[in-house]
Amino acid sequence: MSTSVEQILKSPDAPSQLKALQEALAHEAKQREAFYNWIEEDTKAEFINGHIILHSPVRKEHWQASDLLSRLLSIYSSIRRLGRVGVEKVMIRLTRNDYEPDIVFFNAEKADTFSKEQMLFPAPDFIVEILSKKTATIDRTIKKVDYAAHGVQEYWIIDPYKQVVEQYLLLEKTDKTYFQPYIHTLADHIESPVIKGFQIPVRAIFEENINLQTLEQLLKNDV
Repeated sequence: MSTSVEQILKSPDAPSQLKALQEALAHEAKQREAFYNWIEEDTKAEFINGHIILHSPVRKEHWQASDLLSRLLSIYSSIRRLGRVGVEKVMIRLTRNDYEPDIVFFNAEKADTFSKEQMLFPAPDFIVEILSKKTATIDRTIKKVDYAAHGVQEYWIIDPYKQVVEQYLLLEKTDKTYFQPYIHTLADHIESPVIKGFQIPVRAIFEENINLQTLEQLLKNDV
């Protein structure tokens, strides 16, 4: 039992605290439905802990890293028929929150269950968030905890300014689920255990020429 729950149970007004929480969550649920009715395809926004988070236009370093990595992931996973990659506007509906990660991957078995008109999707197997000054704290706190709690097997946080990749792999113990972190710099290669056989130099996420060389190698390995 979590410490916060234990503290509430020790309080003589625990029932009133529970009632207040239930009312707050009911109000939040109505706000969430309003969010679904409000958001449009060209709006980049998320619903996090009862609040709508609007995203500003991104800097070149951000969209370039997203473009280079998604190119490798999409082509590789398609050729190997491993699953589907989504970029930017795939909305993930979790228990309480709705996110639009920069890149997501669903394995083939899961992706085959999606309908053509579907707009809200379950937790992916693999998620990438690319940091900006506005999103860095959320990416490293709320999202990381939420993704682990919902069984996301692998989570990359990319810092396009420092050119570092934080790779988090899901570990499950009897009492909790959490991410084990690994840090990769430009001198390293990074391998995904979720997207089988996908191994690239970190430089391929940030440098066009290395990206094209890596793509060529990935295609050659598949022949």
